[in-house]
Amino acid sequence: MAERKIRVLVAKPGLDGHDRGAKVVSRALRDAGMEVIYTGLRQTPEMIAEAALQEDVDAIGLSILSGAHMALVPRVLELLRANGQGDVHVFVGGIVPESDVQPLLDMGVMAVYGPGTPSSKYIDDIRAAVLGATVA
Repeated sequence: MAERKIRVLVAKPGLDGHDRGAKVVSRALRDAGMEVIYTGLRQTPEMIAEAALQEDVDAIGLSILSGAHMALVPRVLELLRANGQGDVHVFVGGIVPESDVQPLLDMGVMAVYGPGTPSSKYIDDIRAAVLGATVA
């Protein structure tokens, strides 16, 4: 029996219209053998949580360049928990000031990746988180 593929939702919450990074991450995850659902631009937290529920994902990647991460990420996490999806691993990519990284981790984000992060890093981290190993 074939092993089930890791399912990852990649989303662009908020009004940010720049999606090149999200597409690069999506392609890297797909090339690593994961199933990727890319929701496209300008998604609300509610749309992201609903898509995650419908698609039964293991992880969600939020690509945020607008600076609205401290408003958008907590809302996505809140909605996931309300849907009974507190076990879905959420990672954030984009422009996040260093001073905001620890608060995001403290609220339940798996990891925060800045520009230039090697794809092997987030691929390995997602596999480790979903398969139950410790994320470095």
